[in-house]
Amino acid sequence: MPKNNNKKVVVAMSGGVDSSVSAALLKEQGFSVAGVFIRTWNSPEHLKSEKMAQLVAKKIGIPFYIINAKKEFKKKVVDYFLNEYKSGRTPNPCVVCNKEIKFGLLIEKALKMGADYVATGHYARRQSSASVRPPARTHSGFGNFSPSANRAKLPAGYASDLPPRLFKGKDKEKDQSYFLWQLNQKQLSRVLFPVGNYTKPEVRKLAKKFNLPSAEKKESQEVCFINETTNNFLKRYLKLKPGNIIDKNKKIIGKHQGLWLYTIGQRKGIGLGGGPYYVVEKDFKSNNLIVSTNKNDLLKKELSAESINWISGKKPKVFTKLKAKIRYRSKESQILSVFGKKILFKSPQPAITPGQSVVFYDKNELVGGGIIK
Repeated sequence: MPKNNNKKVVVAMSGGVDSSVSAALLKEQGFSVAGVFIRTWNSPEHLKSEKMAQLVAKKIGIPFYIINAKKEFKKKVVDYFLNEYKSGRTPNPCVVCNKEIKFGLLIEKALKMGADYVATGHYARRQSSASVRPPARTHSGFGNFSPSANRAKLPAGYASDLPPRLFKGKDKEKDQSYFLWQLNQKQLSRVLFPVGNYTKPEVRKLAKKFNLPSAEKKESQEVCFINETTNNFLKRYLKLKPGNIIDKNKKIIGKHQGLWLYTIGQRKGIGLGGGPYYVVEKDFKSNNLIVSTNKNDLLKKELSAESINWISGKKPKVFTKLKAKIRYRSKESQILSVFGKKILFKSPQPAITPGQSVVFYDKNELVGGGIIK
């Protein structure tokens, strides 16, 4: 493996254990490391996270910087989140945040600081397969970073002169590759995932080994800017229009609070007795919420996708090798064909939800994805 002396890495530090260990590992491996906290939202939890990230950076002995991205985050992530719900879809803000903030804005800022790479605490792995020229640095300065006295080497699978490919993390329960399908080759060439080859328990042990203040910190919430229920958040920002809940026979069986508060496949919180009832459709034209007691009414073998991104930049030649997930925690399913924006599955999929991501895998490699229409 080629040696990479004094490689400079900016680590996106959230105050959580994963990004903390990522920074500590890179420092131990001889990189010149700096921590960056991205301010995105005003809340007590975000302030606590910022202070924790600062404590971790001090403990590791690395410079610490703050990037104020509240304006960009509100426009790119929060407004997208609300607009998707207003359009009747169920958004995935983590996917958009990764593309626009963590691997968009942050890479741009890091390169201006003279960094070679950006690192995050994602449970994913970046590897390479064939020789190309390494990415060129766009700036010679690096703020107050001091080069490491050690000879830094990229971890296994991170050779800087090979085109990057994206793979699942070692920990199958924590794997976060699903949220990274919008990345491209240019972004991947700048990214390191230091904890991708570890399981969560192993990361916790490393945090204790490094004596990090975040070693015992609990898992972060799923949507970082919501400190309440999603429905309460939506009620504060969106004007709700109550309507009828009807069954497949168009019989009125109840009232809903507003279609934006429901998602396809939802079973709990509908407000109906008996059942169980499942949300199978949201009819915005008539403002009806359509439900069914038959779970099979949620099954479909085909979906349409938009904004499809192939990470390599090229559409795969053979689709029958691929499997796909229609949500983060769903099982992968065999694909029969991808024709334009139509994806046909070998077996029916439950609760295909507009606005969520359909993500394609070739065994353990994430090759692309799209937004379900």
